[in-house]
Amino acid sequence: MATRPTGEARAVATSPGSHAHGQTAGGAAEPAVLLEVRGLHAGYGGSEVLAGIDLAVGTGEIVGVLGRNGMGKTTLVRTIMGLLRPSAGQIAFGGRSLVGLAPNRVARSGIALVPEGRQVFPNLNVAEHLSAFQRGGGDGHGAWNATRVYELFPALAERRRHLGNQLSGGEQQMLAIGRALVTNPRLLILDEATEGLAPLVREQIWRALERLRASGIAMIVIDKYVQRLIAIGDRHCILEKGRGVWQGSSDALDADRSLWHRYLGV
Repeated sequence: MATRPTGEARAVATSPGSHAHGQTAGGAAEPAVLLEVRGLHAGYGGSEVLAGIDLAVGTGEIVGVLGRNGMGKTTLVRTIMGLLRPSAGQIAFGGRSLVGLAPNRVARSGIALVPEGRQVFPNLNVAEHLSAFQRGGGDGHGAWNATRVYELFPALAERRRHLGNQLSGGEQQMLAIGRALVTNPRLLILDEATEGLAPLVREQIWRALERLRASGIAMIVIDKYVQRLIAIGDRHCILEKGRGVWQGSSDALDADRSLWHRYLGV
């Protein structure tokens, strides 16, 4: 018999209406803030990893988070999701503090996480994954359910009776995204969205993210493919040694290739 996910496991899978385009200084007003991170410090044991991070995501906005390996991107995600308690700073979602909340409560506030490494359950098949994580929305108009996930990723429909450990890496990533979407989140966080995927599958994931962008869902996307992040994102944040060293619009990031070389090794 397949084991159903626990509350904390649900938080790993779970993380603003119409798509709003955020602008930096000199542009139009930013959209209403959905997620706000201020002065965030966090780490492991006596080692500090995040040293005063500021980050905001507006309703319907897509924000890319970039940086070389080991610069604090995943630690930032774990801290937002309640998997790691901050030593200082604030995290607010929809105007309410998330600091100190258990991961399952963070998830139920409306944040869905597609974790690095996918973390699908080997003994659940595709349909069981989607059924186990379904929350909210039901069959209402615009709600995410298994049917909509299969429309987004037709390959999953063909593999719906296959167990998690019988799927390819690309199919597992599709399932991890679908599993997050059926929680009907207000904010979707993707940690290393296309890491380790073959080019053809990677392109399928980017096309799916473009469709999600058109649907108006807010996203934080962590990935190394800068050009693709620029294409779908409104704003971006670059991390270096646990600090936010640059934030700006897609146009600004595209125009300043020195940032790519200095902080991203591109």
